[in-house]
Amino acid sequence: MFDDDEERSEDVDFDPEPVYLDTEDEESSSEPEIGLTSLAALISDDVSDEDAEIVRHWYVIHCYSGQEKKVQHAIEQRIATMGMQDKIFDVVVPTEDEIEVREGKRRTIERRVFPGYILVQMVMDEDSWYVVRNTPGVTGFVGMGNDPTPLRPEEVSQIMRRMEAEAPKIKVTFKPGQKVRIIDGPFNEFIGTVGDIDMEKAKVRVLVSFFGRETPVELDFLQVEKA
Repeated sequence: MFDDDEERSEDVDFDPEPVYLDTEDEESSSEPEIGLTSLAALISDDVSDEDAEIVRHWYVIHCYSGQEKKVQHAIEQRIATMGMQDKIFDVVVPTEDEIEVREGKRRTIERRVFPGYILVQMVMDEDSWYVVRNTPGVTGFVGMGNDPTPLRPEEVSQIMRRMEAEAPKIKVTFKPGQKVRIIDGPFNEFIGTVGDIDMEKAKVRVLVSFFGRETPVELDFLQVEKA
C-alpha cells in the first residue's frame, strides 16, 4: 500500500551567462539574508495547529458483525501500548437508542447503526495503518483497493447527529396487513389489523372490529405490539 516512490531526475537548463552581483548594493542593504534553514523555520512557525491537523480524517473499517465493541476496545488498547495517541485519536461504534415493545413492556436498547463497521479518526500513514489493520477482528479498511477512503465531513456530521439524537427511535415490529394487539388506551386488549404506518409521526392506523364493523383507530407505535 505504502510503496516508496522511485527517485526521478529531471533535465534542467542552466543559463551559461555568468551573473555578477553589485557588491555595493549588497553591503548597503539592511535586509538580512534568509537561508533555507531559516526559511523552513519561519514556515514551520507560521503553521497553526489547525493546519497541522488537516490530514486528520475519519475512516471506516470493517469487522465481524457483533464484535464491534470488542474490536473497538482492542484498537484502543493497541493505541495506548504502541504510543499512537498522536496519530489515532478516536474509535467510534455508531449506535442509537431504540425503544421496543415486547410482551407488553417497553425497553430501551442500543442498536448499531452500521453493523460490522467502526469509525476511526486518524492521520493515515504507514504506521497508523499497520496498527489499525492488524488489530484482531479487523478485516480491512473501506476504500478502493488498498487505499482507504476518508469520509466526507457532511457524512461524519450526519452520523454524529444521528448518534446524539435526544429522542430514541421506536422499533416497529409490524407491517401493513399484520395482526396487532392494542396494549394501551381505550381499546386495550383489542386485536386489529395494521393499515397505514406513518414513520414521521410514529403513528399507526389499526382496523378494529367494533360493534360488528371495522373501525380505523390511530395509535402511537408504543400502543400496539405484534399479536
